[in-house]
Amino acid sequence: MSRLSENRISHLAHLIIDGLWKQDLTDFPSEARALSETKSVLEGFFGHEERIDDVVRQKIQSLSRPVPIGSREWDVLYRKYREEELRKQKR
Repeated sequence: MSRLSENRISHLAHLIIDGLWKQDLTDFPSEARALSETKSVLEGFFGHEERIDDVVRQKIQSLSRPVPIGSREWDVLYRKYREEELRKQKR
């Protein structure tokens, strides 16, 4: 499960469904099913992002010297390692 609460994911799902409906981009035969599927996709997306975040933070922590969180060096390493993880997963 993601770090976002179930309520937060539900809120986002409702916003997405409402936005699609208000923009007249789709009609839902079953709004309940549409909400359920949207929540599932959001949970998968945020879960994937969190797994990448965990791997990247672990890589930074495993360096031979400490790198303070929030420092410029930490930010540069985070972006670099995150891009590496994203490239690995696209293979």
